[in-house]
Amino acid sequence: MNKVETAQGKFEGNKFYFPVRVYYEDTDAGGIVYYANYLKFAERARTEYVRAIGLRQQDALEQEEKAAFVVRHCDIDYKSPAVLDDLLTVVCEVTEFGGASVVMHQDIMRGDDVLVSLDIKVVYVLLKNKRPSRLPAELIKSFKGE
Repeated sequence: MNKVETAQGKFEGNKFYFPVRVYYEDTDAGGIVYYANYLKFAERARTEYVRAIGLRQQDALEQEEKAAFVVRHCDIDYKSPAVLDDLLTVVCEVTEFGGASVVMHQDIMRGDDVLVSLDIKVVYVLLKNKRPSRLPAELIKSFKGE
């Protein structure tokens, strides 16, 4: 297994905090974050979360039994817009484990204000057949911080 690079962001208890700066490329003509870019912010935070718990996703792609997490379902609630130059924080917390899935709640915040809330269900999939596969025990332990 290759060394995991240092993750951006940090854990406080069971929540992971990931900073995101809003750049011009993230906004529409009015300087407001384009709605689909919140999904990108959330994806980056989930990726850093996985890195922070000591997993290197590329390892799973290089094994004989290649596997990856794929998004199965997303609920998103847009409450208030972010704008150019805002410093946001994406807060991530695993809320549920299934046999082959993980549910994570994410809030995208500006200071203490929740701008967007997401609940994302990802499924562990074997890439050879594109079918869900039971989460390996060591993966669950990593998510639980054991």
